[in-house]
Amino acid sequence: MPELDVKESHSLPLAISRAAGQPVAAVLGELGSDETGLTGAEADRRLAELGPNAVRTHMASGWSVLGRQLASPILILLLITAGLSLFLGDATNAIVIGVILLVSVGLGFSNEFRAERAAEALHSRVTHRAVVVRDGTAREVEVTALVPGDVVHLGIGAIIPADMRVLTAKDLLCDESILTGESLPVGKDPAPVTGAVALGDLTSCLFMGTVIQSGSCTGVVVATGGRAEFGRIALGLGERQPQTEFQLGLKRFSFLLLQVAIGLTSLIFVANLLLHRPVIESLLFSLAIAVGITPQLLPAVVSTSLATGTRQLARRKVLVKRLVCIEDLGDMDILVTDKTGTLTEGRISFTAALPARPDIAPADLLTLGLLATEADYAESQTSPVGLNSLDAALWASPEAAAFQPARYKRLDVIDFDHLRRRTSVLVSDDGGPARLITKGSPEDVLALCADIPADVQALLNEQFDAGSRVVAVASRPADGLEDLTPADEKDLVLAGFLIFLDRPKANARASLDQLEALGISVKIATGDNARVAEKVCDELGVLSGGTLSGPAVEAMTDDELAAAAREASIFARVSPEQKARIIRLLRKSGGAVGFMGDGVNDALALHAADIGISVDSATDVAKDAADVVLLDKDLGVLAEGVMEGRRIFANTIKYVLMGTSSNFGNMFSAATASVLLSFLPMLPGQILLNNLLYDAGQLAIPGDRVDKEQLLAPSHWDIGFIRRFMFLFGPISSIFDFATFALMLFVFDAVPGEFRAGWFIESIVTQTLIIFVIRTRRVPFFRSRPSVGLVSASLGVVALGVYLPFSPLAGVLGFDPLPTPFFLALLGMGAVYLVLVELAKVWFYARAAQQPLPPRPVRLRGRTHRIARRAARFSIPAARPLLVNRGPGWRRRRKIGHKGPHRVTAPGG
Repeated sequence: MPELDVKESHSLPLAISRAAGQPVAAVLGELGSDETGLTGAEADRRLAELGPNAVRTHMASGWSVLGRQLASPILILLLITAGLSLFLGDATNAIVIGVILLVSVGLGFSNEFRAERAAEALHSRVTHRAVVVRDGTAREVEVTALVPGDVVHLGIGAIIPADMRVLTAKDLLCDESILTGESLPVGKDPAPVTGAVALGDLTSCLFMGTVIQSGSCTGVVVATGGRAEFGRIALGLGERQPQTEFQLGLKRFSFLLLQVAIGLTSLIFVANLLLHRPVIESLLFSLAIAVGITPQLLPAVVSTSLATGTRQLARRKVLVKRLVCIEDLGDMDILVTDKTGTLTEGRISFTAALPARPDIAPADLLTLGLLATEADYAESQTSPVGLNSLDAALWASPEAAAFQPARYKRLDVIDFDHLRRRTSVLVSDDGGPARLITKGSPEDVLALCADIPADVQALLNEQFDAGSRVVAVASRPADGLEDLTPADEKDLVLAGFLIFLDRPKANARASLDQLEALGISVKIATGDNARVAEKVCDELGVLSGGTLSGPAVEAMTDDELAAAAREASIFARVSPEQKARIIRLLRKSGGAVGFMGDGVNDALALHAADIGISVDSATDVAKDAADVVLLDKDLGVLAEGVMEGRRIFANTIKYVLMGTSSNFGNMFSAATASVLLSFLPMLPGQILLNNLLYDAGQLAIPGDRVDKEQLLAPSHWDIGFIRRFMFLFGPISSIFDFATFALMLFVFDAVPGEFRAGWFIESIVTQTLIIFVIRTRRVPFFRSRPSVGLVSASLGVVALGVYLPFSPLAGVLGFDPLPTPFFLALLGMGAVYLVLVELAKVWFYARAAQQPLPPRPVRLRGRTHRIARRAARFSIPAARPLLVNRGPGWRRRRKIGHKGPHRVTAPGG
């Protein structure tokens, strides 16, 4: 193969529209390649020159994490308030708010960045590879290492790794909906397409990010990375990701706080103006109330919770593509999963060849099975690359060693697809007449056979009842046939059955028990026979709610299927479209549905589910569609992930409920007192300091224990529940605030400095101690013990709050020392307050339990969601230069991973 000189290399890469109109030989010549591909040295040189085939980076970016922290509406409110305070001359307020900002952003940044680094390390372990011809032999390489001129072999279910020109094709159909929006597949062949045509009409080209729906092909890479059509779209979207249910809940909660803050602040400001208080003082006090009612450290608490969960899952080899997907994992209450590798070991072994006729020997039946293989016979005998699991097991059997590939010449092949569920080949033995051989699911192959022996069905049922996977093999003479089509698959003679075994996992029963204890209903969706799936479930002691077969699913209306799917436990012989339809209907019933799959036929269902789960050994299209990738395919690991997601949500809600109820009560008390008293009940800086101390005590919440019953069912954001909680427990807090006011005014005849110090301490003590009541629905301490960290942090905050009015900073903060009897009264009020809150809690939860949440709205996932997911496969673990097409105005662009997308335009495109 000729080496490229500098001038020739500068012509790379070739515009895809120009490559589409040129003959194959001309395209290969212009790319400096041929049918034997590039040499390894030349591929390395081009990779160094042109950059990786990537449009994303999974490198943890500190600037991106910091930007997400600063984008929080709560922190923006704090920043605006600090600026106004500084502008109005209140340096104390500005400093206190600045400290809050630094604490919140600092904690949030450090935790999220650590989690991103852990995710980066796991992401690098999930590989996406392509079969490339280099140095004249086929080998697997990372898709990000592809360069223009590489010759690539692709089969059904493969995601096209770059923009490519078709060299050879057999029955090739591609799903290009991610680029064109067209749902129908497009036929592809090597014939040049000339003239000005639309992208979807370039039938001689394959486009990055699209999927091979059926058939197989060989293509030469024309454009990679940001120079490919998909790459330009992905770069144009930047790093934006669709929001999860958890993020949408946070947004609704922030809107609720905004409404309450605006309403309360406006009333306070107007009331103080009507009382002829100074405008600036009234404005600062109102701003302090607005800040005080918000849980300022919510971003930090959420980031800390997610980061803690990510580290826990990382130890179990679980890759969560986005941190917030942990919450969606905990939200799941229905899991639809495949059978292979989850309930079974996933190690398929060939056990026997059972002839259907006395004139066929088992060895001959095995030979027919080996011949009906899509991959090259000689390569299949030595390497499992490119083989499906059943074919790989067949070729790995000891009997396959006697197969002589040189004797046979394959004339044509119709690759397996999930509609026909079979593979057919046209083969000549030692130059003799051609023979058509078909191998596939027994039901589909038997439908094409004539003169079926009477005992065949009994033989099949015996194998199915034993839990075996069965592949039928049939053939017929095809002398004179040269081009094989599906219409030729007829009048076959059944040869027999190939028997495979995939044993149930030893720990599958325990894993199912874990999921059942978490309130997750497990359903099996398999392309296998119903009897096989039922046998596996029976061996594992799983009580089945019934089985639905593919034909039964197809015959049902949506309403009928929705009702049947809720009851059924097994969906057998279902097509990819039927799996996705079942998932959509289960979601419409109000459940949060997870789907776990690893095959080509699972991609549609993975996209349709609330949470898509796959494994590292899955096909590319399945890993691409998943939100969570398990590096070990184990339902037990998945159960751990669900518990972690629910624990995070439970601790986040603890902070929200405690923060909003206490803050609302305190700010309501401050608003009322500011109108009734001749002085401000607490200075703006004191309000903010109070909130800072209180929130600091709650930073240990992400590591708090969670009651077992809170993990047994998913929880959802319920703004109505939060509102009811706030309006019940907030006023209870205010009652004791008013009691403190009366105590200070009428018993101790307090001056403003003493009054403010007394309320400051009472507020800190009651707000902090109430954590231990609200954090659980059980009796605190006796039936639900908080973590050591939470106890230590809370008591530390109380001690600091009591100390401040007596510290050297008391004068700067505006506090006067308090008399000793005040603390005796505080102990009594605190005890009464905790008892009253506990009684209110029991009443509240008994009442709230009778108000179930309405079904969640079904979130539709559109093209942007799919593009963002698919772009993740073309990702590198570091910021490396991305080079645009060379031509007029060529120059090196910025690095991937730097802020802001950049568009890339191909010459003439």
